[in-house]
Amino acid sequence: MTVADTNQHYDLDPEVFSLYLDPMRKYSSGLYRGPDDTLAEAQRAKLHFVADRLGLRRGQRLLDVGCGWGALVLFMAEHYGARVTGISPAPQQHEYIRRLARERGLDDLVSTEVGHFENSEQAPRTFDAITMLGSIVHMPDLGAVFARCHRALRTGGMLYVSESCYRNAGKRAAFSERESAAFVRDDIFGWGDMRPLSDLVRGAEDAGFSVVAVDDLTEHYHRTIEDWLGGVARNAARLEEIRPGLAGELTRYLRTANAGWGFTTKHYALTCTKRR
Repeated sequence: MTVADTNQHYDLDPEVFSLYLDPMRKYSSGLYRGPDDTLAEAQRAKLHFVADRLGLRRGQRLLDVGCGWGALVLFMAEHYGARVTGISPAPQQHEYIRRLARERGLDDLVSTEVGHFENSEQAPRTFDAITMLGSIVHMPDLGAVFARCHRALRTGGMLYVSESCYRNAGKRAAFSERESAAFVRDDIFGWGDMRPLSDLVRGAEDAGFSVVAVDDLTEHYHRTIEDWLGGVARNAARLEEIRPGLAGELTRYLRTANAGWGFTTKHYALTCTKRR
C-alpha cells in the first residue's frame, strides 16, 4: 500500500464534494433529530454529538485523524474553543482548511498535517481527545493505530471512532470480496477494510482503552447517503463536465453503500477513554 492508495477519492477536484455534501463538506454520517431535518442541520447536530461524547471544553487539544475538508476541525475550534490539529494524506484538503481558518479568525486554534497518522510523530500525552470519523477503515493495522492513539492521549483523554462495519465476521467473509464491495474499496478509495465492530472493540481494549459508549448510527447514515444521492442527481450535469462518468460512479458508490445497511453492514460510533 502506498500513500496514494488511500486518498485517490479525496484528491478529486474540490468542487466535486461541494456538489453533493453539506456546506461544511462533512463526509460522514449526520445525526437527524427529526423527520424534517436538512442534511446541513443533521451534520451540525452530529458534530455537537461528537463534542458531547468527548466532553470537549475550551482550550483542550483535539486531534482529528482523517480531517477531510475540515468540518470537524473548524467546528470544534469555532464553537467549542478547542485547539485542533487535523491530519490527512490528501494534499488538496489542507490549503482549503487553512484558508477557511484564516477567514474565520481561527488561525491560532487550527493547524493541519499532511500525511498518514500511522507514520506521524505525535508526542506522548499531547492531546485531550482524538477523533476518527470514517478514517480507520483505511488503516491496515488496527492494533498499531489504537496503540498510537493511546500513547498520544493524556490520562483521562477521550477517543471517538465512528466507522462502517460488517455486521459480523460471517458477513465480512461472505460479502467483502463481492463485486460491489470491491468496486467501493478499489475503484473509489484505492484501499479500505471494513471490520466487524468486535474487531474495533478488541483493538481499543488491547491498546488499554476502556469503552464507555457504543452508538448505532446506521439509520442516520442511510438517510445521510440518501441526501448525498439527491445532491448528485441535482448536480449530475456539472459533475459530468468535471469528469465524464463521474455522476454515475458516485451514484453507484452511494447506492452500494446504502444497499447493505442493517443486513450486511452497520455504522457504529465507539467512544473510549484512557484511564491511565
